[in-house]
Amino acid sequence: MRHKYETRGIVLSRASVGEANVFVTLVTQELGLVHARAQGVRKSGAKLASALTTFTESNVVLVRGKEGWRIAGAVLEENWSRRLTRSASRTRAARVSGLLLRLVAGEVHDQKLFPIMNGFFEALATHSEDLHESIEVLAVLRMLAVLGLDTGNAQEELSEFALPFLAPIVVDRINYISRINRGIAASGL
Repeated sequence: MRHKYETRGIVLSRASVGEANVFVTLVTQELGLVHARAQGVRKSGAKLASALTTFTESNVVLVRGKEGWRIAGAVLEENWSRRLTRSASRTRAARVSGLLLRLVAGEVHDQKLFPIMNGFFEALATHSEDLHESIEVLAVLRMLAVLGLDTGNAQEELSEFALPFLAPIVVDRINYISRINRGIAASGL
């Protein structure tokens, strides 16, 4: 019998596979960034469907098989898509998620990515829209630092996106964006 891993995860992307299956990319608390297959999710009345849509946070049960990860169960905890009411917020969420997926080739077992993404989604849902650009910049800087692509000090409290962390970015936006560009260039993208 295979070992089951129970963890909290955020669905960053989802792609259809065959008639009823999906392939999801999750950033999880214990396992980092993983790709997993979920069977029967696209069938009418599928139990896991709502827990495995893009930008949902769920408690998932993962099983490691010979062909990779498989999702054996999922319970929806937070639907970030519904909480991100403005399309600009969803666009920012998609941009940061997409960048993370481009920076990480395959899977990475770094537990620091989950609090960054969780805090990022929470900040987009709760802070005023005039801070969203700074929230996006801080999230990207923290991701780059965790992946070893930024030498700055963006790793304070990874999940915290309060005003004291955002104010320096508002004031010195150009230098922070330059750091991001150097980090992305260092990645080879």
